[in-house]
Amino acid sequence: MEDECLRAVTQADAYDLRGMMERYGEDVWNYAFFLTKRRDMADDIAQDTFLKAYAGITSFRGEASLKTWLLKIARNTALSHKKRAFFRNTTLKAFIERFESHPSAEEEFIERNATDELWTLVLQLPVPFREVLVLNSHYSFSLEEIAQTLGISLGTVKSRLHRARAKLAAAMGRRDPYG
Repeated sequence: MEDECLRAVTQADAYDLRGMMERYGEDVWNYAFFLTKRRDMADDIAQDTFLKAYAGITSFRGEASLKTWLLKIARNTALSHKKRAFFRNTTLKAFIERFESHPSAEEEFIERNATDELWTLVLQLPVPFREVLVLNSHYSFSLEEIAQTLGISLGTVKSRLHRARAKLAAAMGRRDPYG
């Protein structure tokens, strides 16, 4: 499916920006939010990401997936936004909603509270650890894709991912970062 989208986008006379945004918009926005911790910044970064992708689609070499390429643009755009004077390091509590079939109010509260606490801990990690953890756990990127997206070595990805899991486990009061 992704290959079809990429083929359509790169071969079309009028690039299918809308299709790219519909397919990857949520992923790009979520990644931008994880990097900035601000909804308003995530909105701006996601919009800028797709505009940059649209403008540079002819330079896309296909060495990585379209999603990987878009998330790399989102990361670079987020870093540029952080350098701007108006950006302040404001921590917002992540709000993750899960849609399940008719949970009780108590179950819904417990699940939301646990999810909020977990994402609050994730958002407190330093950016280098947070981004490898999010790309691996949330987006299911391989270690190689993470290295390519972030422009770092595979060994650095492995080290950061291990340290991120250890920091998260310690914050949760567990010794084993995998259990």
